[in-house]
Amino acid sequence: MGSVKTMTDEANFQAELTNAGTKLVVVDFTATWCGPCQRMAPVFQQYATKYPRAIFLKVDVDQCQETAAAQGVSAMPTFIFYRNKTKVDRLQGADPTSLESKIQQYYGSEEGEEIEGIAGHMDLSPFIAKAECECLNESDEHPLAHALTSNGGYLQSDCDEQLIISIAFNQAVKIHSLKLKAPADKGPKTVRIFINQPRTLDFDMADSYLSVQDLVVSPEDLEGNPINLRYVKFQNVQNIQFFIKDNQSGDDITQIDHFVIIGSPINTTNMGDFKRVAGKKGESH
Repeated sequence: MGSVKTMTDEANFQAELTNAGTKLVVVDFTATWCGPCQRMAPVFQQYATKYPRAIFLKVDVDQCQETAAAQGVSAMPTFIFYRNKTKVDRLQGADPTSLESKIQQYYGSEEGEEIEGIAGHMDLSPFIAKAECECLNESDEHPLAHALTSNGGYLQSDCDEQLIISIAFNQAVKIHSLKLKAPADKGPKTVRIFINQPRTLDFDMADSYLSVQDLVVSPEDLEGNPINLRYVKFQNVQNIQFFIKDNQSGDDITQIDHFVIIGSPINTTNMGDFKRVAGKKGESH
């Protein structure tokens, strides 16, 4: 680990993406004649050493023209980020700070990297659009954001035991299962799940609307064991909402220490490229 692999052709590139599984792959599209590319080369090497759980690849656009064309690369250097063979982001230009912040964004946590027994799926936290998430009835001191990371803090309900958690993704995902860590007495019990709602449901709606799935969570489930969902119903999710109706003890306070959604991004690589080329209304090209 920690080294940059130089690609020789398209087959070599595709094999590396496949072998990486759910690990983050960072690809430097470079050219020998490009000054900024040469300046970024030692920085890229440094990041490869600093982030050993990611795979770092170098593609010379003159040597691998087919790969550069297939990935829509027209300016150098371009850095493209993949997980599960899916393009998740790109960065153009020689900017070490932006490159590192994107690596950090998609790098994932130690425990979210390879999820045991769930092949091809991962912790979807790098794909959560945090600014668009909300939680109804969260305590000011213990908001939802605390439960979305594993480094301390927790989510707690405020006025009573009920919570509505609304989570948005920055691209469509498939959801396989959930992992909940919570105290045996204060953890969620009855959970109703909704997807792709135009706005966050209120408590009355969440009680009366038809859900995609209802769960009854056991105390063992709250130890962080994967809770499988009806995978076939969660194949194209832009946002997901959880109505936590009650908790294990019937108490007034519900608490979640860590909340993980497990799944995989849908491969929308080509569509993303088409949209970018067409441009949005008012965009200049």
